[in-house]
Amino acid sequence: MKIDRGLAWNERQAGFEAADGTRLFYRSWKPLEPRSGKPRALVFLHRGHEHSGRIAILVEQFGFHGDWAFAYDARGHGYSPGARGAAPSFATMVDDLDTFVRHICGKHGFAAEDVLVVANSVGAVVAATWLHDYAPRVRGLVMAAAAFAIKLYVPLAKPGLRFARRFKPDLFVTSYIRSTMLTHSAEQARAYDEDPLIAKSISAQILLELADTAQRIVHDAVAIDTPVLMLAADQDYVVHEAPQKLFFERLSSPMKRYVKLQRCRHAIFYEQDTSVAMQASREFIDQCFAVPPSSMERFASADRQGTGAQNYAALMNNQTGNAVTRAWFGLQKHMLKVMGPVSDGMKIGLRHGFDSGESLDYVYRNQAGGKFGFGAMMDRGYLDAVGWRGIRQRKVQLQQMLAERIAAHEGPGPVRILDIAAGSARYVLETIKRFQDREIEVTLCDYGQHNLDQAKILAEKLQLTARIEYSRRDAFSADSYTEQQGRYDIAVVSGLYELFSDNAMVLQSLRGVASSLRDGGSLLYTGQPWHPQLDMIAYTLNNHRGEPWRMRPRVQAEMDGLVALAGCRKLRTSIGLEGIFTVSLAEKAAAPGAGG
Repeated sequence: MKIDRGLAWNERQAGFEAADGTRLFYRSWKPLEPRSGKPRALVFLHRGHEHSGRIAILVEQFGFHGDWAFAYDARGHGYSPGARGAAPSFATMVDDLDTFVRHICGKHGFAAEDVLVVANSVGAVVAATWLHDYAPRVRGLVMAAAAFAIKLYVPLAKPGLRFARRFKPDLFVTSYIRSTMLTHSAEQARAYDEDPLIAKSISAQILLELADTAQRIVHDAVAIDTPVLMLAADQDYVVHEAPQKLFFERLSSPMKRYVKLQRCRHAIFYEQDTSVAMQASREFIDQCFAVPPSSMERFASADRQGTGAQNYAALMNNQTGNAVTRAWFGLQKHMLKVMGPVSDGMKIGLRHGFDSGESLDYVYRNQAGGKFGFGAMMDRGYLDAVGWRGIRQRKVQLQQMLAERIAAHEGPGPVRILDIAAGSARYVLETIKRFQDREIEVTLCDYGQHNLDQAKILAEKLQLTARIEYSRRDAFSADSYTEQQGRYDIAVVSGLYELFSDNAMVLQSLRGVASSLRDGGSLLYTGQPWHPQLDMIAYTLNNHRGEPWRMRPRVQAEMDGLVALAGCRKLRTSIGLEGIFTVSLAEKAAAPGAGG
């Protein structure tokens, strides 16, 4: 559907398919006189309760006449389906943004680095989470009154909502916000009140998940190095300013700016006087597009430079936390040695390392066991730790992505799959069990013969028809990839690079893996951008080498950057529980001059 708007754009209305198949409504504004050169796009995210129809005025006010603009109705808002103010989860809302940007880039030919996002309130938290978890290479982000901490006013509101949802999981909360609390403009307040598409309720689940996610993103804002402009209102009755400032201070962005607007309420772009906000936004957007995107080369040294490297050095030197917490972890480690053997899972971890293939295979099976009755109870608590629950979700996501790539394979010959650090290879073998009708060849590699033996036992148990080769190799040795050039259609690297801080090692391995793929071949790789229990794990658990299990989270942008330096281009990412683990798909670029 086409709608004429003003003199600079044609507005169109359409829909896009979210990852779960839900079709969401969106609007696009096509410039009548596009700028010369590469096309650029501004993607606007509306506030909570609102919809994309409220964005049209912003497109005109921003005034980038030669650029495209886009805005979609979030789930449960405007013309998009769902209970008003609800979504399956806050993570789903973030994934919808990722899907939408990939949709418009694919449909209109934008490069990710030619997209800039403008987001208000809840939309700003969605956008910040997207930058943190998915690491898109967009040009910049304008955040207006980011809802990192909503002013709920009612004492103990969040604990009360958590308690109430035990009895009514689908609880909704009606907004206390009146239009006059959003803006000084009587005209804009009236427009807000008279808009039939504005929903005044919000799911308590989304409200709580928003708060939890915002806390995580503010805490780990150092992972974001995208240019960011933050606009804060001095008379904001809806959100607190302190978390916005803390987020800004922690950003790694080389280009960032914080502007506190005077005599301004929460709806910053709908105020009586928007001149300062608009001028700051236009100047920032011009600056973002005037500077070329940062080179991926910077990620090669991220293990030695930057906040992440400093935090890891402190962990290696036992300098994190304080004396009390380290003493507490020391007591836990002692108790683990004494009581751990009565839990089957802890016993495996103590013997082989909590990061070992044996431990992961036990976690995947998720069947608690132990001695003396209470051992099984201990084991269930162990298996239900947030990290292990995330590992199991990672397995599901990896298997789904692998199955999609196998199903999509076309051309003569079998599907050839390489796993460079397979462990017991449960995720690969269980997946190819579903493709017994396809011709598949699998090469399973691992540094430990015991792991390969376990994989062979599992393959025999599954009665697989695929041709399977078991090879003892070091995933970080260049020799492991000799005479393999261009042999494989799919390569899998799961749970390996998260265990090693050294980027030179990881990059050498990735280059070997990439060389083993045919042009256009698929690389499936996992990541661990952060972990909420780094200190506890480092001070209490041992790894497969018998040393303290110290991890350096590799932020998603860094992991994707190393993949790009190896010659592959990321296509998409799936986010795990609380954003701890990720599974990504990349494609090997064709060599220069290849093809017809």
